[in-house]
Amino acid sequence: MTSLDYAITALLALAPISELRGAIPYAFIQGAPLLQAAVMGAVINALVGPIAFTFLETLHLLLYRHLAWYVSLFDRFVERTRRKIEHKVERYGYWGIFLFVAVPLPFTGAWTGTLGAWLLGLDKKRSLLAVFGGVALSAIIVTAIIALGFGEHSIFIKHF
Repeated sequence: MTSLDYAITALLALAPISELRGAIPYAFIQGAPLLQAAVMGAVINALVGPIAFTFLETLHLLLYRHLAWYVSLFDRFVERTRRKIEHKVERYGYWGIFLFVAVPLPFTGAWTGTLGAWLLGLDKKRSLLAVFGGVALSAIIVTAIIALGFGEHSIFIKHF
């Protein structure tokens, strides 16, 4: 893998739409051993929780007060997140955050899980533990799908 491939893998792991679902297969296709791709993707994706909480507690407030387009975008995302996660957290508590983050589908990862925990006023430390655990399980699921022979035919890999 080249330096550019590592950078793209990191960006995919940090991006809300792809997270681990994009990072692990991309790194694997670019030549990283599967275990290395999984660990790299999981470690970088685990950073999303602290980054998101820090953003929501600082810069978000400034942007929300001064940028109308940000308010509109954020409010739509918040409403969708609240609908998707609130009943899970009410029913399962922090396990709901864990399971929500663990499912490797778009908009069910670390970004949305952290936002949901913040919106519901959950304890930051316990929420981050749930997010970290969900990221780890999601990495295992994505890695297993690739390792179990789906490899180049994986649902996570687009062929051109």
